[in-house]
Amino acid sequence: MGKLFAVVLTIITVVSAGLIAAHVWWLPVDISTIGPRIDRQMDETMVATGILFLSSQLILACVVWKFGDKRDGGKIKYFPGGSGPLIGFAIALVGIEILVLSFVGSKVWAAVYMSPPEPDALHVDVAAEQFAFYFRYAGPDGRFGVIHPERVRDGNGNYFGLDPANDVAARDDVIVGTLTVPVNRPIFLTMHSKDMIHSFYVPELRMQQDILPGLNIPLHFTATQAGKYEIVCTQLCGLGHYSMRSFLEVLPQDQFDQWLKSQSGD
Repeated sequence: MGKLFAVVLTIITVVSAGLIAAHVWWLPVDISTIGPRIDRQMDETMVATGILFLSSQLILACVVWKFGDKRDGGKIKYFPGGSGPLIGFAIALVGIEILVLSFVGSKVWAAVYMSPPEPDALHVDVAAEQFAFYFRYAGPDGRFGVIHPERVRDGNGNYFGLDPANDVAARDDVIVGTLTVPVNRPIFLTMHSKDMIHSFYVPELRMQQDILPGLNIPLHFTATQAGKYEIVCTQLCGLGHYSMRSFLEVLPQDQFDQWLKSQSGD
């Protein structure tokens, strides 16, 4: 049985590593300016952890192959110094790997979360709730209306709690259910949740950001390829979580301008 287990373990290890190396069931196409750096970080992480995975599993298979079927009643041999040094070495090795990967990846992380958006970024306000996303654009005046949480009413479509009767800036705000942006232009999102934790995830952007009640969460990106891409919530937010989805539609600048003009009623 020991040799059989060693063979099965080796096959599973090699096949698993092969599927990952061949990028089977891999990430979808990248459409963001930060995507290549994130993908490179992913590749580096997979190589580093893959080496440890392969070496540890193959060593285990060799040990089982050599000693798994022995029933000669011989004296058990222990690792010199006991298991403590071996466990300490493994912990140190994995810890060093994690620290190195964290240090290397910190620059990519900072480029997404610590750097400010471009000055000419298009600002879109995002509201998440059970079980939908809503997106708000400033109208022709270029200003957002003030949000009044006590005025939020889904029944009359006031998803952002605007007060157009007393707030002139709120009268031309554009509110839609699909995030439409121009290609190759920086986008700045401010995201907030009405009820509980949600998440904004677009695999093609290589971005996933939780949205928490009571906080305005910033996120910025630049889409580089026109098309329509799915937005999903990756936080289990209730019985309707499976249906909480929207779309990111990336348009050429002239088509986006026409779209926004049509939405504002001009």
